Amino acid sequence: MKFTLTCFLLFVCFSIVAQNNYVKENYNKTDTLITMRDGIKLYTILYTPKDESRKYAILMERTPYSAGPYGSKNYAGSLGPNDSLMKTGYIFVMQDVRGRYKSEGINLEVTPHIANKKTKKEVDESSDTYDTIDWLIKNVKNNNGSVGIHGISYPGFYATASLPGAHKALKAVSPQAPIADEFNGDDANHNGAFFLMDNFGFMGFYDRDRDSSKNYKAPFFNARYKDAYDFFLKMGPVKNTNGEKFYNRKSRIWNEYLEHDTYDAYWKARNIRQHLKNITIPTMVVGGWFDAEDLFGALRTYEAIEKQSPVNKTSIVMGPWTHGAFASREWTKFGTHRFGSNTSKTYQDSMETTFFNYYLYQKGNFSLGEATMFNTGKNEWKSFTVWPPKDIQLQDFYLEDKQQLKQTKPISSNSFSEYLSDPNKPVPYTGGIYSRRNNEYMVEDQRFAANRPDVLVFETDVLDNDLTLAGFITAQLKVSISTTDADFVVKLIDVMTENEVTPTDAPKGTIMGNYQQLVRAEVMRGKFRNSFLPGAPDGKQEPFIPNKIENVHLQLNDVLHTFKKGHKIMVQIQSSWFPLVDRNPQQFLKIPEAKEADFIKSTIKIYHDKNNASKLVLPVLIL
Repeated sequence: MKFTLTCFLLFVCFSIVAQNNYVKENYNKTDTLITMRDGIKLYTILYTPKDESRKYAILMERTPYSAGPYGSKNYAGSLGPNDSLMKTGYIFVMQDVRGRYKSEGINLEVTPHIANKKTKKEVDESSDTYDTIDWLIKNVKNNNGSVGIHGISYPGFYATASLPGAHKALKAVSPQAPIADEFNGDDANHNGAFFLMDNFGFMGFYDRDRDSSKNYKAPFFNARYKDAYDFFLKMGPVKNTNGEKFYNRKSRIWNEYLEHDTYDAYWKARNIRQHLKNITIPTMVVGGWFDAEDLFGALRTYEAIEKQSPVNKTSIVMGPWTHGAFASREWTKFGTHRFGSNTSKTYQDSMETTFFNYYLYQKGNFSLGEATMFNTGKNEWKSFTVWPPKDIQLQDFYLEDKQQLKQTKPISSNSFSEYLSDPNKPVPYTGGIYSRRNNEYMVEDQRFAANRPDVLVFETDVLDNDLTLAGFITAQLKVSISTTDADFVVKLIDVMTENEVTPTDAPKGTIMGNYQQLVRAEVMRGKFRNSFLPGAPDGKQEPFIPNKIENVHLQLNDVLHTFKKGHKIMVQIQSSWFPLVDRNPQQFLKIPEAKEADFIKSTIKIYHDKNNASKLVLPVLIL
């Protein structure tokens, strides 16, 4: 074991050295400051090809995570989003965004876009990108006048932000796993439910102050634990995160998160989707079906451009990837999924490289369809002329008594299933014990949850034929609760056959017979149940009237998944997903101010009768 690990580390080291040598041998490096319209200087690193016999396009990434290494003698190990583009030859640009690392200014959380700027003091990420491109085109030798921008995750947001009011030299943009709207579905909140575990760990590192030399100070705290479920449960209410042991009110962004627990002006200003109007720049949005952070961002960024830009050149690629896994050298499996090919290399060679080469150099042919999507049930790429596809039929699958899921509407009267939701014994999001997020929860076997009394289960009969879903899923529930608030988590699951073959390289102890593989799941904080409906005022909060039957409509993110013949479709419903999501006290109050005594039990009823029929609306692809 030690020998194997040593050989692996040596291989990685040699690979890094080889890449680093390639960069040094083929590129000159320049560190510079570029002045924005308001006088703030942004630290920018340029890698220009040593071969000056031709002109080069500019390929840029703007990041809050450091453009380094810094200094003229310190070279990056690789350049650009993949090796093929690096070896094609570009002028590569890395920039620290405003207020991060070596750049001047103040950094804002997902900087709000200013649509109609009136003075040079009104700046945002769009104007900073514009000013940077303008400087590069005018000052960097041998550029061909074309600029492309890429970025993953937070840098993906900065890529998206380049689109409104773009510089005329910007010819191609690829937001990859981008942040789009942090209250509705990205990192911070999903439908108003706060994603506690991820943000607690991330913001303690990210939001640190800088000293006078622009070096970052120590993290706010150092919390070590092996069991995240136990740690956060013992921590107590969210307000305790600002105790002396943890943030102690020293983190500006954490304080903003807790203060703004509704979809107020703070979050609305950070919704970049509303500004993606009349976008004509070729844009390739990229995301992963197993992205636990920004699956929403990729899908909804594409959707926003399509809806608000009648004439556009926007495409979307969704593969079987976790957050940013498409940038890895190899991606052939995840959890119990086996893809049968190196999906990241397919993407890099056939999609990403051809996209930038075509639009920045007019080389080759970019012939991808409007939507290039990977079917996670059949392990194959599929091309569509539009997403969601035209050839889908919305089919109702009704919840029934006896844990059944049927396509016929219930005929019984006063039928419901119920459970007791106890916030002091919340349903875990994963079946194992982990110190950090178990990334595989996105495809995890849900039998650990199905056996709990506070989780409802409904499933179809065995499928007679393959059934493919393509698009978003809607849960339309008829519910009552005994308190004034509750969360609702809906999970769509692929139940495999008793004789399903376990992959030979599957994790130890995996048994695929009757495996309940998670396909998609989403959460809604109940008090926002009417907030995001068409025509409803965003951010509207409403308490439940105890024991009154009400509608809870919840949209789950898109899928392209085939439930194979012999499998079953399952739905699980629960009211906690801990510690992925913070606990709801199940009372209508400001949750970041809740005390331990505020957390009470609630009896949740999901109705399935002829007058109150709960259902899932599934987008079935008609082949």
